[in-house]
Amino acid sequence: MKKIILVGASGMVGSAILKESLERGHDVTAIVRHPEKITLNYPNLQIMRGDVLLEESVPELIRGADAVISAYNPGWTNPNIAEETTKAYQSIVKAVKKEKIPRLLIVGGAGSLFVAPGKRVVDTGVIPDSYLPAVEALAGVYYNLQKEEKELDWVFFSPAGNIEPGERTGKFRLGKDDLIVDNDGNSNISAEDYAVAMLDELEKPQHHKERFTIGY
Repeated sequence: MKKIILVGASGMVGSAILKESLERGHDVTAIVRHPEKITLNYPNLQIMRGDVLLEESVPELIRGADAVISAYNPGWTNPNIAEETTKAYQSIVKAVKKEKIPRLLIVGGAGSLFVAPGKRVVDTGVIPDSYLPAVEALAGVYYNLQKEEKELDWVFFSPAGNIEPGERTGKFRLGKDDLIVDNDGNSNISAEDYAVAMLDELEKPQHHKERFTIGY
């Protein structure tokens, strides 16, 4: 059993990770801005109100954890999503290092995955212009970690091109930097199977200071 701090536990992906973590018996503290959104009732769950945009408060929120999993997303309708994504992850990374938390696992995005040599998803034109700043901001979190963080044990887990609630099958493929697609060229994963793979990585680490991805 590990003591996990889960940031963004009430979102679509965060809630799947929360349930998977609890079902596996881990001690989870869910850090959310709106605790009322979490309706699960487990003895190994603690819900804490917190805002990772408030940099000075983050170290106390995550203190004593074995790992921090971040599914932080300011909300796709938030006009400041790009700015807040960058700021929040700067706060989280700084706090994890200060508190000497053993691992940081980040719910990444698919935008920076490659679909061809030198060509990323974000370069294909399939992402609506209104989403591009947020997608690029999250990709920037990965690029900064890749460039700057040589001591912090981080992982950036990019989902398939399409991730949504679905079945927990436990059957999927993992990769590194290339978008995983099926025989028809589709790139999909359920939030539930994504959560399975995230918890597998937490329990039996296979990736360190790098990105990996998932798909069917």
